[in-house]
Amino acid sequence: MSIKAFKYRIYANKATTEKLQWVLDCCRELYNAALAERKEAWRMAGKSIDYYEQKRDLVEIKEIRPEYKDIASHVLQDVITRIKRTYDAFFRRIKNGEKPGHPRFQGRNRYTSFCYPDHAGWRLEGKHLHLTKIGTVKIKLHRQIEGKIKTLTIKREGEHWYAIFSCEVETEKLPVSYEDAGIDLGITHFAALSDGTFIDNPRHFRKSEKKLASAQQALSRKKRDSHRRKKASARVAKCHRKIRNQRKDFHHKASRKLVNQYQIIAFEDLQTKNLMKRPKPKQDENGKYLPNGASAKSGLNKSIQDAGWRTFTEMVSAKAACAGRTVIFVDPFKTSQICSQCLKEGLHKELDERVHTCVHCGVILDRDTNAAVNILRLGHKSTLGGTRPTGQPPVEVSRCT
Repeated sequence: MSIKAFKYRIYANKATTEKLQWVLDCCRELYNAALAERKEAWRMAGKSIDYYEQKRDLVEIKEIRPEYKDIASHVLQDVITRIKRTYDAFFRRIKNGEKPGHPRFQGRNRYTSFCYPDHAGWRLEGKHLHLTKIGTVKIKLHRQIEGKIKTLTIKREGEHWYAIFSCEVETEKLPVSYEDAGIDLGITHFAALSDGTFIDNPRHFRKSEKKLASAQQALSRKKRDSHRRKKASARVAKCHRKIRNQRKDFHHKASRKLVNQYQIIAFEDLQTKNLMKRPKPKQDENGKYLPNGASAKSGLNKSIQDAGWRTFTEMVSAKAACAGRTVIFVDPFKTSQICSQCLKEGLHKELDERVHTCVHCGVILDRDTNAAVNILRLGHKSTLGGTRPTGQPPVEVSRCT
């Protein structure tokens, strides 16, 4: 069994949309009040307020604030549960020696959803979703809901509203495949596979960069708190949302194809945060600052963020876990410098060198394909042949001439 989310667009009239926003604002107010209560109790008395104490206080809150009676009880209880999960994560980070990041208050643009934690308070009938004490909205079921519905989350993204059903689904393993792939993620090509094929980089942000810049410039010229500024802000948000949806759609489709075809999928264990560090300043003997390539590095960082490597590998890993596939992350050290055929290290390659020419055995390959074959070899080495019923076939690559 696995948990799978199904997200659908909902369409509400003006009155129902205002009611949805009102419920969301009340939930955010309750969240911030519960957080403030915990902070003040610890600051004033060194006392930790328990989850069950705050949950019991909801009865008294409804007496003081009668408008809260117009919100489903389980929705309000889930707000308190959200606070509990936030603090649980906070204490877990402290225990693990990580940067704790204390829970913080949520503004309108950060608190964007409320949840029905069970089947109480809502009902799905055909193309309509009935929400108790809110109203009925149309829902676009572009695909069938699978499994047993556990929770329903109503989420706002910009001016759009979505219903997200979290379902418990039976996992179906795919038939065993006898193909494996090492994958080298990059910028020129989004991915180079060890069999010599490539996945093109769609560059969604780069293609929409001018349109987004125009929208941001228009926003900067608008007077604060004006109606026109709100419209300009919505336009910028719409551009960002389209880029995000395009990238997510590409990642889903590409990851699905890989999982359907390959049994073992090996990636480099890339530390994207380290790759995007700003270059150190350079100075001459007189203390004068010299060019350090910061401009070019910023362009490279933008392309890395546009590709979304981390999100893609997480999607492949999630799909592979449900399909019975194996995803491996290997050390990227010198995967581009070592020859995939003779396994000898060659001369150092700069980033603009796109062809691998071995000085030892004379093989000529695309640089990224050579790295992908090395990644697959390291992946096979780490699995020790324990991921399929029979042995794996030898790796074959197409040579460039």
